[in-house]
Amino acid sequence: MVTLREIAKAVGVSAGTVSRVLNYDPTLSVSEVKRKAIIETAEALNYATPRNRLRAKTGPVRAPRRKQAMPRMATVHFLARDEELIDPYYIGVRLGIERRCQTYGTEIVKVFHDDLEAEAATLQAVTGVIAIGKHRPHEIALLEENSRHLVFADFVPEEERFDCVSSDLAKATRTILDGLHAAGYRRIAFIGAEDRISRKGSPYSETRCHAYVEWQKEHGGFDPALIALNDDCNNGQNLRLEVGYENARSLLAHAERPDVIMTANDNIAIGTCRALQEAGLSIPGDIAVASFNDIPVAQFLTPPLSTMKIPGEAIGECAVDLLVERINGREYAKHVVIPTDMVWRDSCRRPPSQ
Repeated sequence: MVTLREIAKAVGVSAGTVSRVLNYDPTLSVSEVKRKAIIETAEALNYATPRNRLRAKTGPVRAPRRKQAMPRMATVHFLARDEELIDPYYIGVRLGIERRCQTYGTEIVKVFHDDLEAEAATLQAVTGVIAIGKHRPHEIALLEENSRHLVFADFVPEEERFDCVSSDLAKATRTILDGLHAAGYRRIAFIGAEDRISRKGSPYSETRCHAYVEWQKEHGGFDPALIALNDDCNNGQNLRLEVGYENARSLLAHAERPDVIMTANDNIAIGTCRALQEAGLSIPGDIAVASFNDIPVAQFLTPPLSTMKIPGEAIGECAVDLLVERINGREYAKHVVIPTDMVWRDSCRRPPSQ
């Protein structure tokens, strides 16, 4: 079992620094290089708190018994270079890609969103491309034009001809809502962002938000006042803790507060928890919180965060496997859905079945 001291030794910092980074301590002064190293090392070593060490977890996709040689490939991230650390979930996706590529003995070239148009020659020089996250139609066209083989990770394009691997976020949203409802919650709020790609011009466009609205309508409890959204979920700035903090404050300003707040990712949940605590509210006594992704820090919060585990590393690994299949001659498209798993912790009441 990995300890904080072992992570600290591997990175070359103190155990206290590791603890504070994993707890998102805003007062800690540490370089982004060190912060990244700590998060990646904790992910790589599958670190868990003593409370969660005995929990069954979704494991990574097993490596093939026989190695296959694979030429150089590229990853294209929907975030800008300086935004990669905003959401540790995407670090997990990248780690899955990198580990799988080690199995195949291949080199990875990294391209970020801001550099995409300038890197056409780079994409043409590699054998295949894995695009991480949502990309706009003109970006997809550029990727297709300059890639011999193209796979999307954590995104399902409208065009069915592309290979892709993702999780069913609409189904995951309903699972959380069903659990919260079974636990006795009725005024369920949502904090997230609009989706300017998949449902252009439509209100409540992001998949989780759309599923939330539909579920609320089916249960006769839809109230627009319980939704707080930022402009675009595909903008890295809208993944920050500050999004949850500011939007939670706006929800608290209403005369009738929610019973529980569901957020689109764990970063937003952390900001939400901070706003609730600053307002003198207890979690989950006054207002509960639930979220998505299950990033490493989720289990370290006080109280630990209930969150839907989306297996980012498995998504990354599967994307590499799909790319290898294409390189080896598969001619038809594959759409792979990786199951999610709800991890109920102490930030909300558990449904009776848990």
